[in-house]
Amino acid sequence: MEKIILYISTLAVTMTSLFAKEATAAERPRLLVNIVVSGMRADDLVRYNKNFSNGGFNRLINNGAYFTNASYDYMQTTTPVSLATLSTGAMPSTHGIVADSWFDYVGNKRVSLIYDSKEKCVNYTGDAGGYSPRQLVAETISDAMIQSDSTSKVATIAIEPLSAIVTAGQSGEVYWMETLQTAWTTSSYYTKELPAWITQYNQTEKNHDFLIKRWNALLEYDNYLNTRVACIEGLKSKQNKRIDHIEEDAAAINKIFSDEYEQMCYTHTGNSALLAFAKQMVANNKMGSDDVPDILNIVLDTPRKISGRFGPESVEYEDMLYRLDRSLEDFLSYVVAQVTDPQQVVITLTSDHGTSPSFDIESNNVERFNVRQAEVITNAFIGAQHGNGEWVLGYIDRAFYLNHDLIIEKGLSLKDMQHDVATFMMQLRGVSHAVAAEAMRNSYFGSGYGRKIQNGFYPRRSGDVIINLMPEWIEEKENVRSSSGSMYLYDREVPLIIFGGGVTKGKHNEKIDMTSLATTEARLLGISSPSAAEGDILNIFE
Repeated sequence: MEKIILYISTLAVTMTSLFAKEATAAERPRLLVNIVVSGMRADDLVRYNKNFSNGGFNRLINNGAYFTNASYDYMQTTTPVSLATLSTGAMPSTHGIVADSWFDYVGNKRVSLIYDSKEKCVNYTGDAGGYSPRQLVAETISDAMIQSDSTSKVATIAIEPLSAIVTAGQSGEVYWMETLQTAWTTSSYYTKELPAWITQYNQTEKNHDFLIKRWNALLEYDNYLNTRVACIEGLKSKQNKRIDHIEEDAAAINKIFSDEYEQMCYTHTGNSALLAFAKQMVANNKMGSDDVPDILNIVLDTPRKISGRFGPESVEYEDMLYRLDRSLEDFLSYVVAQVTDPQQVVITLTSDHGTSPSFDIESNNVERFNVRQAEVITNAFIGAQHGNGEWVLGYIDRAFYLNHDLIIEKGLSLKDMQHDVATFMMQLRGVSHAVAAEAMRNSYFGSGYGRKIQNGFYPRRSGDVIINLMPEWIEEKENVRSSSGSMYLYDREVPLIIFGGGVTKGKHNEKIDMTSLATTEARLLGISSPSAAEGDILNIFE
């Protein structure tokens, strides 16, 4: 009898524990903060860990669900494409964003993803014009939250309008830096007037507090793992450690420190200014102050800019990460202090993509792909067969667009033209794969490079021929040493951490697709997933 009573008591305690755990897991957070460190490789959290503080990246790593094998399963690993995947939970083949622009075959004109002549920059004229999310196809997690409860406070901030708008979607407050005064602005699509506190913030030129006249290293040089240096000054080694000075145009370096917006993009000041603004967003909007979940999206564009300009092997990139780590420590402490219980906050940290090795590293004869030359050669190839003409409209992010009007006018087969051009492009230096759009539309690629290209193919916007470059090859652009956009692991693998809100801490080594983040966040928030979401819900309450 005593054994039966003991068994029943034990069972009751166990069931109570399970129910309590489920209740904790089901309790909605008051604030979800999504942090995207643009251009950060998955292994950066390991490579530079010894110089991180305990309260920044390591606080998230050691106390959150840390996914060490997260990646994007498509080739088009660029910022707009992957930010859309993060926010919608869908592949590019579903959410429809394949680049920051594409060609409209009806008028043979290039179409911008966010530029919108119907809108204008609020309060400032520094931007080229107005922007809007009208070209976005799929619902984002922010849209889904406001659709579920219109009283939810949702805000998205970034340095660049493209990053902010693609992440936000149609809903919430959306802000970015205008280019002349680095003041915070938005589009008239979202609001006709800036909130009073942001106007005051701009008037007091708070962003200017972060500007620097020269870039000095945060640590002693011997503590750095990287050796390549372009514009950080005063580096000295006590151990005769080699310093490799990267050749840089002096005028280009001077521009970084003389132009405020350039400095926000190409030095650590951009991260600091953005996170300081994020703290004010939480405070002034009273985010996390009631039972309705709020969302704050933060896209840090600066890391991508620095790795692209100076290379991921540079001291500039490494120093930026250490400074970002300290800024994160301050930001995390601030956010958690805004709620009654730290478990009421969920913070995610990830990246939109990694980045390639620098093309000028002592390399195995790695070069860059000359886009303009490829356009001219391809146009000449078609012209030799079918007569002179503007056969190639242009090239955008691994995609060649052909002139459909001219092809129809000549009575030619678009399908055959795409196939012929794809076959020809395999002869171009640096090209490893070339696939015709017709094959993408009518064939199923279940694995390998074909699947990754097809997952990023959206028929209404993708080009006629999609190419993949050879490993470590990037497109030739001025002042660009490294970039993303390939199917290789250095571009596809990214860090992923989910912290707080009752999430069980621990390291997860299973393979994770990045479409799963938005779906998991929707479950945490207690709302329906974004309408186009395809990812699985991650097991974060083990």
